[in-house]
Amino acid sequence: MAKMETLQAAAEELRRRFGQSPQAGVVLGSGLGGLADRVQEAQAVGYEELPGMKPSTAPGHRGRFVLGKLGGKTVLLMQGRLHLYEGHTMEEIVFPVRLMGLLGIRALVVTNAAGGVNLSYRVGDLMLMEDHINLMGTNPLIGPNLDCLGERFPDMSRAYSPALRALAKAQADRMGLELREGGYAGLTGPSYETPAEIRMLRILGADAVGMSTVPEVIAARHMGIEVLGISLITNMAAGVLDQTLSGEEVIAVGRERGSALQALVEGVLEEMEL
Repeated sequence: MAKMETLQAAAEELRRRFGQSPQAGVVLGSGLGGLADRVQEAQAVGYEELPGMKPSTAPGHRGRFVLGKLGGKTVLLMQGRLHLYEGHTMEEIVFPVRLMGLLGIRALVVTNAAGGVNLSYRVGDLMLMEDHINLMGTNPLIGPNLDCLGERFPDMSRAYSPALRALAKAQADRMGLELREGGYAGLTGPSYETPAEIRMLRILGADAVGMSTVPEVIAARHMGIEVLGISLITNMAAGVLDQTLSGEEVIAVGRERGSALQALVEGVLEEMEL
């Protein structure tokens, strides 16, 4: 089945299951899946139940879509995402974002667990993504362009919506929540970066580093979807502290500090005009 035919088939299946269209999409990163528990009138569909969708094998990722009311909006959440390090192709990684776009979302909130590159950051900080650096060595738009989704050469000068970032900053102020702002570097993983690589990223202008998000943002912008990105700093990157990095720490901090991120996302959704 061709790419668009598969996407259309998956979209039709979700329309049949859910019976309504989402206004916004949310991608939940490692240890951050708890936001789905705040959804009212929730309905869930496992990724494996949809044509063309691959299962998520990453720790802390449920691997399902959840649709319902959050922040007064009809929202479709990805409770778990797909990564290059799992062996998925770029096309497979962005399939769910394109699917949400076909279902009608007008804004996408992407969250992730990230390592702190900026030396002023601390574990547990929230960072509003201003920009990103794609160091994954590839791009989800490589290959024949799907003209029905977007143009061949999409502009990425405002990958992260200034208007949505302003909403997030205003909401954080109302909550009394400190919100960092910085750039995110996306690498493939699954190994953590070396101290030398982290020094390089700091020189390049990255404030945080992770193994996701960048492909999803590119695919969303290709479709003209406004994007808001928020990172939870779950560990300091290699060489910053004299300690070993572990995936268990990422999940633990995500669960501990995830409630603040969840409240922020819900508050931003309330303020969105969709």
